[in-house]
Amino acid sequence: MEFVLYFFFGYVFALIGVIPPGLLNMTAAKISIQESRRNAFLFSLGVITTVAIQTYLALLFARYLDKHPEIISMLQQVGLGIFICITIYFLFIAKGKKSFSQQVNHKSKKHRYFQGLFLAALNLFPLPYWVYLSITFSSFGWFDFTKSFIVFCIIGSILGTLTMLAAYAHYFDYVKKKQSELKINVNYMIGIITGLISIFTLLKILNII
Repeated sequence: MEFVLYFFFGYVFALIGVIPPGLLNMTAAKISIQESRRNAFLFSLGVITTVAIQTYLALLFARYLDKHPEIISMLQQVGLGIFICITIYFLFIAKGKKSFSQQVNHKSKKHRYFQGLFLAALNLFPLPYWVYLSITFSSFGWFDFTKSFIVFCIIGSILGTLTMLAAYAHYFDYVKKKQSELKINVNYMIGIITGLISIFTLLKILNII
């Protein structure tokens, strides 16, 4: 049962991390429309390969930090500040003004897998993202850095990322029509989630829970 929970942890937070329109999911959608879903799938495979490596490295680093409480305390405070800023941004600043109509130019229809590898490698957000989440949940006793649990978490992260990329590729036309409404709803959802994480982290730092 615990393995399922770690898979669910990786899956859900990977989904959350890829929900906002960005280079990876929008590129997958563009490739699907302009070329084929097969090429979009190959691109997505490249992305999740990099994501798997990034998640693994992040969790290994987090496991090391977990054995050094003095470092964790400092990082939790830094992470709390970052997540509070993210919460404020998505709840009060982001207004869904950016359009989904940005053009992504592709000079070649080949090597989509390697393009996915490269673009995902440029996105370093998963590294601090997974470090902060795993350390925070570990401080509550909700995450264990055993090898098996890390593997299931990575698998969940891979499938969560792939699910969101596939959703963008499949429902891109619908997303374009509903872009303003969806962008606002996504902003609020992310803001609420990061806000809850910030509250729990603050309570932990204050030794209230």
